[in-house]
Amino acid sequence: MQFKTNIKCDACVAKVTPYLDKAPGKDAWKVDTTNPDKILTVNDDKGLSAADVIKQVEAAGYKASEI
Repeated sequence: MQFKTNIKCDACVAKVTPYLDKAPGKDAWKVDTTNPDKILTVNDDKGLSAADVIKQVEAAGYKASEI
């Protein structure tokens, strides 16, 4: 799954890390902060929905929309 986010920098990634590490799991996601759309890619093997991922990103104080 891929999402457009407002996760802009390494500090932002660090803030969202605890939320995403418990949802899709550690090493199951990454944010491309060099992409203008700040793309979050999630490799899910836990059966998460896009809504679950968006909920975790929003809980960390950021926005995400599925692309």
